[in-house]
Amino acid sequence: MPNVYEVIVRTFLAVIVLFIMTKLLGKRQVSQLSLFEYITGITIGNLAGAISLDLESKWYLGLISLTVWIVCSLGIELLQLKSKKMRDFIDSKATILIKDGRVLEDNLKKERLTTDELMEQLRKRSVFKVADVEFAIMEPSGEINVLLHRENLPLTAKHLGIKVAPEKEPQAVIMDGEIMDEGLASLAFNRGWLKAELDKVGVTVENVFLGQVDSYGQLYLDLFDDKINVPVPQEKATLFATLKQCEADLMLYGLTTNNKQAKAMYEQCSHQMEDMINQLKPILTR
Repeated sequence: MPNVYEVIVRTFLAVIVLFIMTKLLGKRQVSQLSLFEYITGITIGNLAGAISLDLESKWYLGLISLTVWIVCSLGIELLQLKSKKMRDFIDSKATILIKDGRVLEDNLKKERLTTDELMEQLRKRSVFKVADVEFAIMEPSGEINVLLHRENLPLTAKHLGIKVAPEKEPQAVIMDGEIMDEGLASLAFNRGWLKAELDKVGVTVENVFLGQVDSYGQLYLDLFDDKINVPVPQEKATLFATLKQCEADLMLYGLTTNNKQAKAMYEQCSHQMEDMINQLKPILTR
């Protein structure tokens, strides 16, 4: 029975030390790992397991070994931050696999990558023709990034010369049926506004799994019951349609009146309305 207690104490100790060491190593250890970081992660896990279960060895020796590994890993990371040569030596350099639509077979062999594996990685990025690729590069982490030829890139608002208003992070205002006051406060809204918005669609807070408000004050709801469809906010579309209707009415009044002074006034107002709509269009049509 004493062994059971010792295993429990050692395991708790190993968990605490492992958590502290992982925090010291930073987020990179749990994202894209280099070869050395991968080996370090496995070794640290094995050492932590040994500290927990190997009752015949002295536990503090395991902690010393664990600390040495962590210090070495931190030292190598600091060298990588200071020196480009060390980064290239430890992590290696990126390798070009495709250039101008042509596969570089020698680089493919160098990275021990088959043609099937390359095509699989391209398909994951919705690329099915090698000829469409301008560059495909394998990063030191093993990830393959692809740049398509300009004519094969998706069309964006910039290509069309359209200015788009900047988008801010949506705020969660309801989560698991609970109102998030912090999210409401960051948008300068309150619970009264939220209740009014929920009443518009006939939904109560308790039925909402997730509620988000975008930077334009539109509320998007995801209910616990997925069979219930919640209307998508249409305030911006409605406002845009109303402004266009006002512009059309001003133009019509200007065409139908025989009063020259009134005609000039309607035309001027119509042009002003058109300018205002053009300025608001990037916001109201996104």
